[in-house]
Amino acid sequence: MEKMTVTIARQYGSSGRMIGRKLADQMKIHYYDRELLRLASNESGIDEELFYKADEKLKKTFFDLFARKKYKESWISPDSDEFTSDDNLFNFQAKIIRELAQKESCVIIGRCADFILRERKDVVRVYLHAPFEERLKAVLALSPLSEEEARKQMEKTDRLREEYYAYYTGRNWHSSDNYDLCIDTSRVGVDECVEMIARYMEAVRSGKGGM
Repeated sequence: MEKMTVTIARQYGSSGRMIGRKLADQMKIHYYDRELLRLASNESGIDEELFYKADEKLKKTFFDLFARKKYKESWISPDSDEFTSDDNLFNFQAKIIRELAQKESCVIIGRCADFILRERKDVVRVYLHAPFEERLKAVLALSPLSEEEARKQMEKTDRLREEYYAYYTGRNWHSSDNYDLCIDTSRVGVDECVEMIARYMEAVRSGKGGM
């Protein structure tokens, strides 16, 4: 198994983007985060700004959040009023994610990539998390937000990601069943996290699994 994709789901403040970038640099593979939105825009012809507005957020009613509408590989015709709906924007992102995993090794941040690629054997699914107070310290160290603002931003972002994930996958975002590797980033440094994921990738490549 030469080609491999790493998907990274991450709580806000758990250094997910930093770890993803460093891993991609170390492995000399592509890193995809918001670049996915541009690629989906190019593929669909839909304004990139619409993808940004819908990115890992739901513009749904209270009742829609309980629909748990699992992703299905389908696209709506440009002639339809639903062509620029959130669901169709998600479908185009999912199409890009599947195509990338098919053709190259890469790191993909968020966007339910672990679920979209769940049937592939050449994917390592990672979940990065940490206690709230530890993540708060990390956020305050890197942003001009006050503590109160940071707390609200963290709570809002994680809630949106959790709702987004539940709606499109029917799963609990935090469940370890969704992932191959779950790491508390407050217990080890960024570089150590990168090494752990890299070692796991190598073990999967070499087929050193066990019971």
